[in-house]
Amino acid sequence: MEQKKNLCAQVPLSLHAQVSEAREAAGQTTSEYITNLLIEYYNLKKNGGTTTMSGNTRTMAFQIPEELFQRIKAHLERETQRTGRKLTQREFVLNLIEEALIEAEEDAAEEAERVNASMASASPTGTTTEEDDPEEDLPPEKP
Repeated sequence: MEQKKNLCAQVPLSLHAQVSEAREAAGQTTSEYITNLLIEYYNLKKNGGTTTMSGNTRTMAFQIPEELFQRIKAHLERETQRTGRKLTQREFVLNLIEEALIEAEEDAAEEAERVNASMASASPTGTTTEEDDPEEDLPPEKP
């Protein structure tokens, strides 16, 4: 295991809060999170600011209307101003896709639960039950 050395730095409270929130969301210790950030930063710097393609990523490319593109750019600029951190088109689109998929998966799970519940409440044999049998109320036939 590589030896470690402490690295301390004073940062603005707003940045500290942002890092703490992201670290908690990632489920990492501060040391792990900062180490990963620094590694990612130096890898980006080494690659001229671009991420390298790994074997488990795929490219999606599509065209959008100019008006929509300009709205997205304006949104990204507003978010960058609001948060003090540059929001990229990639992050923005990936977040939208993730949110939509999570919602769709939750809806599908709820629908499956409803179907299962309705099937469970139906008669298991597919025949009518005593409550559903209209002949039960008729008098017996005479021979």
